[in-house]
Amino acid sequence: MAELMQMPSVLLFLTLAVYGLAQIIRSRTGHILCNPVLISTVVLIAYLKLFGIAYETYHEAAQFIDFWLKPAVVVLAVPLYQNWQKIRSQWMPILVSQLAGSVTGIITGMYFAKWLGAEREVVLSLASKSVTNPIAIEITESIGGLPPITAATVIIAGLVGQLAGYKMLKSGTVTMPSSIGMSLGTASHAMGIAVSFERSRRMAAYASLGLVFNGILTAVLMPLLLPILNI
Repeated sequence: MAELMQMPSVLLFLTLAVYGLAQIIRSRTGHILCNPVLISTVVLIAYLKLFGIAYETYHEAAQFIDFWLKPAVVVLAVPLYQNWQKIRSQWMPILVSQLAGSVTGIITGMYFAKWLGAEREVVLSLASKSVTNPIAIEITESIGGLPPITAATVIIAGLVGQLAGYKMLKSGTVTMPSSIGMSLGTASHAMGIAVSFERSRRMAAYASLGLVFNGILTAVLMPLLLPILNI
């Protein structure tokens, strides 16, 4: 039975089935905690623990999903292209806001961890928490952080943005779709784009822009800021 439960085909089917079921639950309830990523993560972790399945075994089965996620990222360029003229006319506020967002994302995570008494390696691991995972891991390795901690904080940042980011922005003074999209993409990377897609293509275009700019700027600024921040 245990061997059946950890077969690649079973793990792959389970991943897709749990996520699909989670989407149905969210569409019917609309509750903020009925997030497909959150539900899928909790259920799959419980499944792996229950049957004693190593993460490496699950990762091997899930590589098929990972493979198709890479070309799927190209889809994000579609709304970006459709709104390119509007984006190009706003290059100055976009650049300034992205610089502010990138620096804020770097500083907040690091200083909060330092204030709580975390070790330096842990503090460095939180520098790229708002960057999409592949770039975040590379940044962490280059500055001496711990990639597993970075991966976990990237997921947490994405979940927080996906669960509450849109409502927090709408409840304040931020009302423009472009501003909301940029904020979600900058703070919550791909998950911010996902929640933006649910609202409009224009918002998703700016969220995609936020993800790209934040990744590039964080990678460039991190080595320059690290000596100044005295971490």
